[in-house]
Amino acid sequence: MASSASKGSAAASTAASSDALDLKQNSDDMAWEFAVCCNPLDLQRVKCKLCGKEMGGGVTRMKQHIAGIKGQVSSCMMSTPDQQKRCREAYEAPQVRKRQKQQKEEENRAAVTIDLLEAEGNDEELAGIGNSEGHKSGPLDKFVKPIDPSIPVKKFQQQNISDAIDKDRSYKVGQYLARWIYKKNVPFNAINDDDFKQFCEALGRYGPKWKPPSQHLLREKMLLQEVERTRELMKPHEIERVATGCSIMTDAWTDKKRRSIMNLCVHCKLGTSFLESKEASAIAHTSEYIFNYVLESIDKIGINNVVQIVTDNASNNMGAKSMLKEKFPQIFWTSCATHTLNLIVEAIGKLKQFAPIIIKAKEMTIFIYAHHKTLSLMRFYTRKRDIVRPGVTRFASAFLTLQSLIAKKKELRAMACSDAWEGCKHTRTKKGKLAHATIMSRAFWNGVSLCIKVFEPLVKLLRLADSDGPSMATMYGELLSTKKAIMAAVENSEKDYLMIIQAMDTKMKGRLDSPLHIAAFMLNPKYSYADSTIFSDVEVVAAFMEVMEQFYHDDDEKQNIVLNIDFTRFKKKVGMFGKVAATKAISNANFDATDWWSTYGLQTPALQNMAIKILNLTTSSSGCERNWSIFKMVDAKRRNRLDIVRRDNLVYIQFNGRCIDKRMKLSSATDVLLGEDASRAQDWIVEGAYVDEEIDPVTGLSYSIIDEAMGATEAMELRRSARVRELHEVEEFVSDDDNESDHEIDLDDGIEYESDDDGVMATKDAEDEDDGAQP
Repeated sequence: MASSASKGSAAASTAASSDALDLKQNSDDMAWEFAVCCNPLDLQRVKCKLCGKEMGGGVTRMKQHIAGIKGQVSSCMMSTPDQQKRCREAYEAPQVRKRQKQQKEEENRAAVTIDLLEAEGNDEELAGIGNSEGHKSGPLDKFVKPIDPSIPVKKFQQQNISDAIDKDRSYKVGQYLARWIYKKNVPFNAINDDDFKQFCEALGRYGPKWKPPSQHLLREKMLLQEVERTRELMKPHEIERVATGCSIMTDAWTDKKRRSIMNLCVHCKLGTSFLESKEASAIAHTSEYIFNYVLESIDKIGINNVVQIVTDNASNNMGAKSMLKEKFPQIFWTSCATHTLNLIVEAIGKLKQFAPIIIKAKEMTIFIYAHHKTLSLMRFYTRKRDIVRPGVTRFASAFLTLQSLIAKKKELRAMACSDAWEGCKHTRTKKGKLAHATIMSRAFWNGVSLCIKVFEPLVKLLRLADSDGPSMATMYGELLSTKKAIMAAVENSEKDYLMIIQAMDTKMKGRLDSPLHIAAFMLNPKYSYADSTIFSDVEVVAAFMEVMEQFYHDDDEKQNIVLNIDFTRFKKKVGMFGKVAATKAISNANFDATDWWSTYGLQTPALQNMAIKILNLTTSSSGCERNWSIFKMVDAKRRNRLDIVRRDNLVYIQFNGRCIDKRMKLSSATDVLLGEDASRAQDWIVEGAYVDEEIDPVTGLSYSIIDEAMGATEAMELRRSARVRELHEVEEFVSDDDNESDHEIDLDDGIEYESDDDGVMATKDAEDEDDGAQP
């Protein structure tokens, strides 16, 4: 017995050590390159991989150790200067961010002025309210005037002048703000908004007895003034459209009142901006109607500034494409890359290599989420992190969930082997046994690993297409790289690779390999200068000629200059193209093809103009999709009486305001695939939750909406007594002390998914992680 106990203890210790080494998987801190966790029960105890020293303090202390920062821990004698530099920068990064945040707050305060005489530049909207030194406020007012608005201002009370009192009074002010936030359901992160901070600063400078504006002022005069202010801030976008061209994007949507709305967004190098929307409930969304709507937008923006139109692949949009080609042959019409990529992955997911794995994964997650006990057990073993992660599309949800499953593989196996799992009545059912077999199956996890390896390059491509930047410059080149990565993922198996590539080519034909995509591929020196055979490829050169003839339509002189003079200089690296700096610029991490052409293409102005306007294009109409999310927030249930004009003004301010804020930020770590809409992931939680809906070509509405409006299905539904009787005839009720029953998750339920901060590292082969797993 003692020997058996010691073996069990040793096995437990080995498992604990193995788990300890993997505790870093859910952390993207660079210090884990040099550290391992010594004890799973003490996550702050780490060991240096370079010198073997153990220390407390976690990854922060490890950075000090590697960087040689004195005071808390001894320096590592095995670290290289490059490792020391990286760890020092990572250690000092929080202090740098803190200083930047303080500087940003000071700039926000400095931008506020309520003095009519001192208002200048961008502060004109706050001018004319009062004196920047305060309104009827003395230096001691904050110590003697009561904060409570219920106490008259004239009733002063003597207080001790100290920081503690000021802190207490500031806290009381915060309580009034918090009460309003709680009652009106304002998101907590709104407190960090720069506009709110400027409002607080302006209010503090004004002083007491400030009266808020009336509702009439807010929805009339002030709203129109803010629209004009936003329009002025969007002037750089208009200038950029003239200089580098733009893309027009349009899409249709149905609001809560079943009104059909078409929106219009414009994309340039600075990002996507909302232009206008139009109600089209009484008119069928025919090709002619879409063409006329696009024609109006072209007239507003300027025919010389519009390079392409981007829409989804619907048949009415393709009909409008043919009509536009006759009217404006120089404007390109491109299919949405995001929509096409989702069709590609959906087709690949239906192949026999991947479909059974995805189905098994869905069945397993549906079983876990269908019962309170299994769901609670899963969250206990995964430390309250969900395995289902919603994305912006169903494909994104599938990939993110598979990625989440593989990251929690050991936790799920431990759960399936636990006494609590064995003791749960639901795990003894047929579905429970299937879920257990799936979790313990080595073949299943190998399949999940293969799915992720194949889908991962496509996810990278989807992130590129779904971003707000100019993706035309790299789309086709990254598409070729994706095919190579998929070949490596299937270990160069010609049979598997050809099936996947055939599914890709079927969906992308004429959409992602159009002449415009190929011409942008050749005009990007990142690809064409790295592989000189591109200039002699018949398909590539023919695509370039076709695009050049369309871009300079009916201008024979420009066509001759571009093809016979400028293109030759670019191909042979003549003049500025041959500069050493031009070659080195291509290898820079932050290389921008349009900036490169702006600098080194000055000797070929005709080709330079064409290259800049093409390489600055987007490949996706995702901006319209993001615009609909603003519509949904503005057109909420509690604002269902909002008229169309006022709603458009609010959407214009919110969407373009975010664009302005994003333009001012240097970088953003947001993953464009992650979503907050739980309905995108319902088919991973509820059986039969998603059904592809057919669209009525005349009204543009789904048949389910028409059915609901007409009440066609309602007359055929069972009455309550009949439904209950049918339920008793079909279901087998099991009486139990815990009185637990199966439940389905409503689409509107608030499901807490794991944070995006819990990043999933690159997946290792499942074979390397298996240790005695069942087949």
